[in-house]
Amino acid sequence: MGLDLGTERIGVAVSDESRTLAQGRALLRRESDTAVIDRLISMIGELGVGEIVVGLPVNMDGSKGERALDSERFADKLRRRAELPVHLWDERLSTREAEAVMLEADLSRKKRKKSVDKLAAQLILQSYLDSRKRTDV
Repeated sequence: MGLDLGTERIGVAVSDESRTLAQGRALLRRESDTAVIDRLISMIGELGVGEIVVGLPVNMDGSKGERALDSERFADKLRRRAELPVHLWDERLSTREAEAVMLEADLSRKKRKKSVDKLAAQLILQSYLDSRKRTDV
C-alpha cells in the first residue's frame, strides 16, 4: 500500500499480488490521524496488505521541512497500529508529476484536484516497487 499524505487528503494506492503494478485505490479525508489510521487498518485487512510505503516530501536539497516531519510522525503512528513494515519513500516531485500527467490527459481543474493525491500515491508506490525489482535481480 502506498500513501501520499496531504494536509487535507491522503491518496491511497495498492499493488497487484505480484508487486509489479501500482493502482490508485482511494482518497481519504484527513480529519484526524486516528480516524484515518482506523480506516487504513480496515483497508489493510480487506486487501491483505503486507507492507506500507509513505511518501516523504523532502526538499530538493534533501533537508526535511514540516511536511516531511508530519509524514514521519504519521508513519510512526501507523507502524504501531498496523504492526506491518512501514517504509518512508522519497517522493520529491510526485505531486507535480501527477499534475503533469493529468494536464496531459486534459483533465479539468476540478477533476485534477480530486485525483492528484491518489495518482501521487500510485507514483510513490510504483517508484518503490520498481526499485525493489532492480535490487531483487
